[in-house]
Amino acid sequence: MLNREDISKQRTLRAFYSDVVRLQDLKRKFLHCSSSMDPGQCFFPREVVKDIRTPVFILNPAYDAWQVQHVLAPEASDPQHSWQDCRLDITKCSPEQLQILQGFREELHDAMREIKQKKDWGIFIDSCFIHCQTLNSVTWHSPSSPRVNNKTMAEAVGDWFFDRREVKELDCKYPCNPTCHNLVFSKPFKG
Repeated sequence: MLNREDISKQRTLRAFYSDVVRLQDLKRKFLHCSSSMDPGQCFFPREVVKDIRTPVFILNPAYDAWQVQHVLAPEASDPQHSWQDCRLDITKCSPEQLQILQGFREELHDAMREIKQKKDWGIFIDSCFIHCQTLNSVTWHSPSSPRVNNKTMAEAVGDWFFDRREVKELDCKYPCNPTCHNLVFSKPFKG
């Protein structure tokens, strides 16, 4: 999850996370958070990973369909429904919307900066408009699976887990990757 403004300049997810942190009295559990930080900010992965010592493999699409629909362009922030088609099908985004999506991707890549420096951590970020790719064998590991640098997710995770190589796979900008399985929704993703 990215800590960013949505299309209406609101930080809806940060407000939600702030409520969770207050409700569960978590502020003191986040050693990485300064007293000047909004409590919700401490709950975002970019901050949480600062306290994780065990190696982790980050696997995510750069254009995560759930985040596009619920973080970047939530329905409440789009009363004119100008993002409706784009939220459902990335091929229907206007050039201006694609530019905003590219900025979203860049923010994700920027959030990986510290993780890229951790030799024992792994990264696989493809340029697909999808969510939960690991749940489906077609996207996880099959002849038609999305690839980054000619590696499937399963191959990249295996290379990392078995210490065959350092894995820091970050894909190019949409629509560069022809191996992507981009989702097309008839209604917004719930979940």
